[in-house]
Amino acid sequence: MPILYYVTHPQVQIDASIAVPEWGLSDVGRARAVAMLDQPWVGAVRRIVSSGERKAMETAEILSSHLRLAVEVRERTHENDRSATGFLPPPEFEAVADQFFANPRESIRGWERAIDAQNRIVSEVAVVLDGNEADDIAFVGHGGVGTLLLLSLSGRVISREADQPAGGGNYFAYDIGARRVIHGWRPIDRLEQP
Repeated sequence: MPILYYVTHPQVQIDASIAVPEWGLSDVGRARAVAMLDQPWVGAVRRIVSSGERKAMETAEILSSHLRLAVEVRERTHENDRSATGFLPPPEFEAVADQFFANPRESIRGWERAIDAQNRIVSEVAVVLDGNEADDIAFVGHGGVGTLLLLSLSGRVISREADQPAGGGNYFAYDIGARRVIHGWRPIDRLEQP
């Protein structure tokens, strides 16, 4: 049974002077991505697909180097487009994100609509899965579109109820054959207790 693991990049180096898609991992984020390599599911991954944003690529490259696999970049798996506002201080960002999830058919402050971001990530994942025989796949991406994907795969409406925990660096697992979510968000660097 092939499994899709959707992995969000961990903590980033915030720099308000550069575009958010160009932010890289912080030292903490990099350490967490390396710690992910100890997760038992990692060894089963045979394919790595990543957003083209720097923070996702850096996370995917840590995984790909460990597994000796190439990274397939799918540009349309990027985070929801927030370029209209650029960097927002955390409290303001959280308030706008609340509105983004609560009003999925509206553009909040010029952001990509949640419904459009969801359709985009779902269609990109579907294209990859259509060409997948039996491989476990790690998709490396972002919390916003990852949450929208998780909601779609779970058959739930868009809301913030399934948002990943703060800070990023989480993953969920989806059974491709059975078409069911195995588990929701878990930290990439903490082993689950039996």
